[in-house]
Amino acid sequence: MNRQDKNWAPKHGLEHHGFRNMGRVYWTLNTPALYERIVRRREGLVAHLGPVVVRTGDHTGRSPNDKIIVHEPSSADHIWWGSVNRPFDEQHYTQLYSRLLAYIQGKDIFVQDCRVGAHPDYQLPIRIITEDAWQSLFARNMFIQVRDRSQLLDHVPEFRVLCFPRFHAIPEIDHTNSETFIVVNFGEKTILIGGTAYGGEIKKSIFTILNYVLPRTAVLSMHCSANVGERGDTALFFGLSGTGKTSLSADPDRALIGDDEHGWSDDGIFNFEGGCYAKVIRLSPEAEPHIYECTRRFGTVLENVAIDTDTRRLDLDDDSLTENTRACYPITHLPNAVRGGRGEHPKNVVLLTCDAFSIFPPVAKLTPEQAMYHFLSGYTAKVAGTERGIDEPQATFSSCFGAPFMALPPTVYADMFGERIRKHGTKCWLINTGWIGGPYGVGHRIDIASTRAIVDAALSGKLDDVPMVQDPNFGFQVPTTCPGIDDKLLRPREAWQDPADYDRMAQELAGRFGENLKQFEGHMAEDIRNGGPQPS
Repeated sequence: MNRQDKNWAPKHGLEHHGFRNMGRVYWTLNTPALYERIVRRREGLVAHLGPVVVRTGDHTGRSPNDKIIVHEPSSADHIWWGSVNRPFDEQHYTQLYSRLLAYIQGKDIFVQDCRVGAHPDYQLPIRIITEDAWQSLFARNMFIQVRDRSQLLDHVPEFRVLCFPRFHAIPEIDHTNSETFIVVNFGEKTILIGGTAYGGEIKKSIFTILNYVLPRTAVLSMHCSANVGERGDTALFFGLSGTGKTSLSADPDRALIGDDEHGWSDDGIFNFEGGCYAKVIRLSPEAEPHIYECTRRFGTVLENVAIDTDTRRLDLDDDSLTENTRACYPITHLPNAVRGGRGEHPKNVVLLTCDAFSIFPPVAKLTPEQAMYHFLSGYTAKVAGTERGIDEPQATFSSCFGAPFMALPPTVYADMFGERIRKHGTKCWLINTGWIGGPYGVGHRIDIASTRAIVDAALSGKLDDVPMVQDPNFGFQVPTTCPGIDDKLLRPREAWQDPADYDRMAQELAGRFGENLKQFEGHMAEDIRNGGPQPS
């Protein structure tokens, strides 16, 4: 018989998932209880002032090449199949799931029953099942907690995640890409994760589910952060890793709705999550005070952060394990968090790019068509040192600023995005947090203080009436002046030693945008196409 706490075990137990003959089952343990088990099981160390530090092994980031989606009847006709969403045979899924159930027998199991979606009309009950206590704490921090015991007892999950890092696939038998797997089955409403302990796989698996479910209920799911000013003006920040999305949205003068995933419904914005998952390498207490303080709080999970095992002091500058050090903490750790997780329809949308080619200005105003074009493009640039084999800047495009998590065709999200910004008169801005004064290796990256000043000017309306000029390559409007910023920064061409080199590189980058959009031929509305660079 399973050893369980019968007072906490819900009516909808693990037998509904095919589990048999487990060891001890820990149901929705609170944070102190999980700390005790993390320490007792030697899963992590408690650092100075209370955060817990864990290691994720070989995988210190997501494994996009190991994510697959089961090709099954209920979802097959809706998925955007391709290099991102790769199909997996139903029979192979059944076999892998059976082997996982055999692996689980006799093992202790941690379960977190929680919810996603701050809007009650679109909230989904979920269940996260793990073999590690720290990953259960990760889930407790990341999603919305169910605090009422009677609701926990009646909890019936709509979707479930099974995360067992020490269970490895056998590619020759299981038909996976490697020993690591992230398998999404929309029909069974189940995600299987094995061979990786990286907490982000749990978080992004649920996001993938929401990106499939919510647009079909007329809710736009978005990979963005959101905050709100004193006047109730909501702003959204879209951007790929390294563009400053989390840092810029964590503005001490504005309240944070959420740092990563949101829905846009008919009555406004709502956070999907109950926590934050911030990159903390070389975190500055001056530039990012609120996030920095969260690395010093009880309840925070720190992944792959360096720690002195004697003094238990952290070294946030140490990248010996990975550049992708992370902190997972409840959003309530932040003093300026919006507790309800909701906001009005956004007054402003900010699309962030880290342009290493020094072509884009630090800020530009977009028409709705241009905003849809750049939303669908999802452009940024990778620079040397960010990934193995990159020796010079490379243009990178990720549709909707989150292609790895978008289950439906990207044009579905882009069309919904365009409809909403037009309906609500949302102002859209393109902000470059990358290089100025010349490309990577010649110029320098714009400092975060200057970018904050630009964002403040855009959100506060200070740029609404300033004179603007049209960019000859991309067509967007560029302010000629911005409060608190040297006007010369707004004219990137003049900062190049040879303006002809700038013109050549600008045309080359515009061509890369065009090449990227070819994948959407036959699916893309004409107004999106018109929002991009026009042939000269």
